[in-house]
Amino acid sequence: MAATITHDDKTNIAHIESAEHDDVHKGEILSDKVDEFGAAAKSDPREIALVKKLDWYMMPILWLMYFFNFLDRNAMINGRLNGLEKHLGLKGSQYNTCVSILFVGYLCGQIPSNMILNRVKPSWYMAGFCMAWSVLSLLTYKAVDYKSMLVCRFLLGLTEAPFYPGALYMISMFYTRKEIATRMSIFYTGNMAASSFSGLIAAPIFSGLDGVHGLKGWQWLFIIQGAFSMGIAILAAFTLPDSPLKTRWLTQEERELAHARIARDTTGRREGTSVWTGLREACTDWRTWVFCLMDNMHLSANGFKNFLPSVIKTLGYNTTITLVLTCPPYLFAAFVSVAVSWSSGRFNERTWHTTASKLIACAGFAISCATLNIGARFLGIMLFVGATYGVNNIILGWTASVVGQTDEKKAVAIAMANTFGNLASVYTPYLWPKSAEPRYTQPMVASIGFSIGVVLCAWVMKFALKRQNKKIREQDPTRTNFYVY
Repeated sequence: MAATITHDDKTNIAHIESAEHDDVHKGEILSDKVDEFGAAAKSDPREIALVKKLDWYMMPILWLMYFFNFLDRNAMINGRLNGLEKHLGLKGSQYNTCVSILFVGYLCGQIPSNMILNRVKPSWYMAGFCMAWSVLSLLTYKAVDYKSMLVCRFLLGLTEAPFYPGALYMISMFYTRKEIATRMSIFYTGNMAASSFSGLIAAPIFSGLDGVHGLKGWQWLFIIQGAFSMGIAILAAFTLPDSPLKTRWLTQEERELAHARIARDTTGRREGTSVWTGLREACTDWRTWVFCLMDNMHLSANGFKNFLPSVIKTLGYNTTITLVLTCPPYLFAAFVSVAVSWSSGRFNERTWHTTASKLIACAGFAISCATLNIGARFLGIMLFVGATYGVNNIILGWTASVVGQTDEKKAVAIAMANTFGNLASVYTPYLWPKSAEPRYTQPMVASIGFSIGVVLCAWVMKFALKRQNKKIREQDPTRTNFYVY
């Protein structure tokens, strides 16, 4: 995200960092409200106005991009209900392989992409990859067999790889510790909205266009969604921000203020390391690996996302009703995600929010596999979908604040956590075979185990950061900025 800093930018940074608290300098922020970790509440009218501007300029386009990113990825999931498997001649676990191969490409591209993001114009870079995955998604309608679908899915994953970690890095460059979890949760509702409405979008396409011009309904789904995504890519090129000091729709005063508030909010903040130094620092910081494991366990428990229509179909409804019933769990998840993230940011707390959410998810998984009662099972589905998604934004926001001492290290750490997290998407499809219907006992029990793993990682991090904060206070009693747990 942060491009190479020029002489002029260094001058701006020096100006900000040397500012006295007399409100003479534009980059200075006025705030006397800080919590025990040194996180400041917004009280300066200029900062409040800046955050509102970021919310209106930056968040909507990122949300739309994520909505179509996940919609394009999910087209195959819904296509299964329109005979995609039969039309392509998929047998045995070939469908599962087509689902998981996307994440092989996805994992390969994330860390290199976030390293590159520090040295290019992020707005054009992200928009360019959005256009690439849109074209590939559209062309997937031409897949005729298992091999051609494998190639399409792998390339789709490769072109989608830069977006999610890049978007999280963008958000972390502009929002403070108190703000980031809520913004990430709002951003992530794009994913959940796509999951909620993908079935509602697919249903009329399957019923109204199946057989038109000799194409199946699932083929029309790829064409239509890919075409809309291309339009979003064009819009993104002119709307996405670059670094705080280089965003074209911010004034010079706003740029200085945007940079200064993140510099003030980051524990152990440093400037000007190289991409390779950032990679080395992220890889040698043991906390990065705990977050990698935490995100992996979390996304392993989230493996149901690729099979929720199949799980809901076991309730005994037809295809149209099944697609409609995929909507309520994700709408509930969107509400829970924003509420949990807002609370986490409001109280600047991570561990208990993670623990409570994961224990509720465990209850949902247990209910869903313990009974065949339709009402009870749907309640269980609502619980495990909502509570699982409630944790997602906390983990990656926590990662950005703890291992974000430099822009380069932060970019790599976010990409690493997301990459290792998404390794789960390679193997979890095999935990949800058709043979597990109707209870899906094996994957539900596995998801409980993964959820408990997340809780254990969170508590390990809490005790480690608590000890680290104690050492910081002992070494420098004047320090006011500490790690949040």
